[in-house]
Amino acid sequence: MPSFISCGHSVDMEEELLIEKVCDLYHKISSLESLKPCHNVDTLFTQLVLTCIPPNPIDVSNLPQPLQDMRSKLIRLCGQAESLLETHYSNILASYQNPLHHLHIFPYYSNYINLALLDFTILTQHSTHLPSTIAFVGSGPLPFTSIVLASNHLPTTTFHNYDVDPLANSMARRLFCAHPDLSNRMLFHTTDIMDVTTELKEYEVVYLAALVGMDKEEKTRIIEHLGKYMAPGAFLMLRSAHGARAFLYPVVHPSDLQGFELLTVFHPTDEQQQPPPLPNNKILSTKCSDQIQLFNPLINHEEFAIEEQSS
Repeated sequence: MPSFISCGHSVDMEEELLIEKVCDLYHKISSLESLKPCHNVDTLFTQLVLTCIPPNPIDVSNLPQPLQDMRSKLIRLCGQAESLLETHYSNILASYQNPLHHLHIFPYYSNYINLALLDFTILTQHSTHLPSTIAFVGSGPLPFTSIVLASNHLPTTTFHNYDVDPLANSMARRLFCAHPDLSNRMLFHTTDIMDVTTELKEYEVVYLAALVGMDKEEKTRIIEHLGKYMAPGAFLMLRSAHGARAFLYPVVHPSDLQGFELLTVFHPTDEQQQPPPLPNNKILSTKCSDQIQLFNPLINHEEFAIEEQSS
């Protein structure tokens, strides 16, 4: 296996062991003929996730370019595998008369239960009312976050799910046909979010999935677009990554949130979480308006809140 660490790059033993393990798994995963769910695929990605879940101080932005290139490719492979996994289980769920009664068959359903609770907790800490409309960008064939939020926490909210893939939206719609409530509150739009402008002003909250915008430039363009067209005071919820989990998901830095006031960055620390992991950071920001407020951080969680002045 070729070395990715240049002679001039200094890393400690913990980082070196992590990088060696991730590189080894990257080569094995990239050599697979298919990323569709099977024993070998599941085993390799489970090993990758378990390698990256434990807290690690590594800053991937300081890694040499060969490692940066490997990381970018690995994130795309993770995204492909995650999409194929969701497609697989969306098809299985659609075979039931009432698909939403069987969500527990998805092996990582409990992760989404925790994720939605975290989302709801953060929102209620910073909003005086429950949102009537939410947009989820990058919902995919199995829109678990929308489902759990709508079912468990936001019983009157309408969800507008955006995805560029018409097949993903078609598969997702099938899951709600038999549900008298969610079939009316779960709407799907097949379009690139960069083509959505005036409609964005209708949403009180916009979620941006971790794998929408697979590199920094693309992610930044999407955030700038949302900042341009979202309504003043609306919330943007981002999924990002920190430490070793940045080998699995793209990273969003506070400096990337131009046009928004950063409210909260939440760092999950649950190492017992079943793979695949939740993205390591939860970032809540609001579209800048004339009046900027400083929000208090959530209690008993590792996070921070800052003010950013509107330009």
